[in-house]
This record gives sequence, structure tokens and C-alpha cells, in this order.
Amino acid sequence: MRVIVVGAGVVGTMHAWHAVERGHEVVQIERESEARGASLRNFGQIWVSGRAGGEELDTALRARELWEGIGARVPGLGFRANGSLTLVRNERERAVAEAALARPDAAARGYKLLDAAEARGLNPALRGEFTAALWCERDAAVEPRTAQLRLREELLKSPRYTFLPGREVRDVVGPGAVRDDHGDVHTGDAVVLCTGAWLGGLVRELAPELPVRRVRLQMMQTAPLGEPLTTSVADADSFRYYPAYKSPALDDLNAGQAQEPTAAAHKMQLLMVQRADGGLTIGDTHEYEHPFAFDTLEDPYDHLTEVVEGFLGRPLPKIRRRWAGVYAQCVDTTRVVHREQVRDGVWLVTGPGGRGMTCSPAIAEKTADELGW
Repeated sequence: MRVIVVGAGVVGTMHAWHAVERGHEVVQIERESEARGASLRNFGQIWVSGRAGGEELDTALRARELWEGIGARVPGLGFRANGSLTLVRNERERAVAEAALARPDAAARGYKLLDAAEARGLNPALRGEFTAALWCERDAAVEPRTAQLRLREELLKSPRYTFLPGREVRDVVGPGAVRDDHGDVHTGDAVVLCTGAWLGGLVRELAPELPVRRVRLQMMQTAPLGEPLTTSVADADSFRYYPAYKSPALDDLNAGQAQEPTAAAHKMQLLMVQRADGGLTIGDTHEYEHPFAFDTLEDPYDHLTEVVEGFLGRPLPKIRRRWAGVYAQCVDTTRVVHREQVRDGVWLVTGPGGRGMTCSPAIAEKTADELGW
């Protein structure tokens, strides 16, 4: 079988990976020299803790298993089973963590409620103020800026894999056939469009009623911290954002403890991961209304800095990078991904939202299974 994959972000690259692993010939086409979208502009988290029970959690857990296996083969991914700590500061926030522990799938996530001393035992860099932490053992991380590059280096070892950068696919010209902006036609038994947040042009022509929206976020990265941050870190605002934490306790938190105004205005949560160079990736905001701003705002960064410094008990290192990113999310946020056959032999896979980095290996595996690769 010959598979044409359009898009070299993490979802596209994982589709190429599974196809090559199953013995197929793969041509992967990317309009940039390398992917530059949401696949790089994220935390690199393999985030199991907050996923909704059922299909979403099952997909995340399977992806976590696949990431670990791929990471063992490709050390440059920087896979590490670091887990996460969601820090709480008062009884209302703690009650949400306790409700999460009562979930029937709590053991599958590796949940455990720790007191502050136990949390600091796991992550000694957390010398600031908090009263307890929800530990999720199944969370993990990779290096988002280099993951696709390392995966591609491994793929290029196969004579069945070809990478064609700097080509934008413009037309579907027949069953399993697309034409790029160089005028070249690429034909296979299957074409999989993994175009990320690019929802216009050819995608709009093929799927004009696509139930997917674009979401913009802001993030930042610091200089090296100077000590290990041994786990990923979240704050209690993540309880308000992730579906796993829905409960009467969360209703009580929302009713009795207003979110800080800047965080509320920008639909924020704190997530923080240490990079291989020691710096911290910190975010994030969520913007849903078009047109998106072209610039970044400082108030969210000030809020994140204050929250992080409160948990670390020390000033943040210098901020080296700030950026905005855009990802594609299913309008029905309970759906893990939108997978649609848009022409004979042509499928569109998009809309994983903030789950893209976490779930991409399992999303691609399911595509391969459904298409009979």
C-alpha cells in the first residue's frame, strides 16, 4: 500500500509513522520546510490527568503507552514519565481533588492526593505556598520543538518513506490523488490530510461544513531554572478547564471562589513543564472568537508569573520567549478528533484541540485500523 500524508505536524507524522511501521510506502508532504504550528507551540505534555472518562481517557492512555514505546526507540524525543502535580491552596480546591480521587477511573490515571510535604518530596523545587497536590502518575512529557524532527530522522531510515517539504497541496485530482503547487501529482491507495489549524483553501472546499473551530493561545518559556522541576505542574484553574474534574465540588468552587479576573477574562489555567535545557514552558490562555488578535497581551503573562513564583517560592528566571499559537478543535469538545472521508481515497483528520500532542499516536493508530492499513 502507498499512503500520502499531507501535513508534518505531530498528527501527520504519527500517521506516517504507523503506515511505515505496518510496512507501507509513505510520502509525507508539508507546505513549510518543517511544521511550525501547534505541534511545536505546546507544552509537550502527554496529559492523561484531566481527560474525560470513556473514549477520551482510553485514547490518552493508549497514546501514553505508544509514546513510551516510541520514546524508547527514539531517545531524541525526550520522553520522560514525569507525572504531574496539580497544586491546591484551600479547602474548596482540595475538595475538587478529592472528588477526582473518587472517580471509577482514578486508578487508571494514577491519581493520589498528597500533602504539601509529600508533594515537595516528589518535586523539591516547589518551595512556595500550597496545601496539597493531586498527583497523576500517568502524565508524561516530550520535547515539542524537536519531536517531529527526531521522528522524521527515524522515518528517513526506511527506504519506504519520502518527505517532501515546501509543497502545498492544492487539489484532489482523483481517487487517492492530490496535486501540489509545483504541479506534481501524488497518487496512493490512501491520502490522509492532517492540516492542523489550516481550515481554509482546499480543506474548506472538501469539507465546507466542517464542525471544527480554531483556538488561539499564549505561552512563554524561561531561561534555565537552575534546578530540576521533576514533575509537570498545574494549578486549580485547570480543574475549571478539564472535563475529568466536573463534580458538585467543582460547582461549589466556581460558585464560592471567583477565578482571578485576568485568568477569567482569558480563560486561563497554569500548566508548566521543564524543558531539556532547564527552561520552563508556561501557559496558557484560550481565545475562541474570530478574528484573533495579531499581538500578545502582557496581563496574562504577569498573572502566570505571579502564580508560578508563588508555587516556586522564588523569582522566575528571565523570560526568553513568548508566543501565540492556534490549534483546531472539534466544536463538540467531547469528540477526540474529526475523521472524515472527503473524497474517494481521501480522508481528513483534524480537530484534536489541546489533545493533539497527547493523543496523536492513538489517533493515527485508529485511522490506520479503520482504513485497513
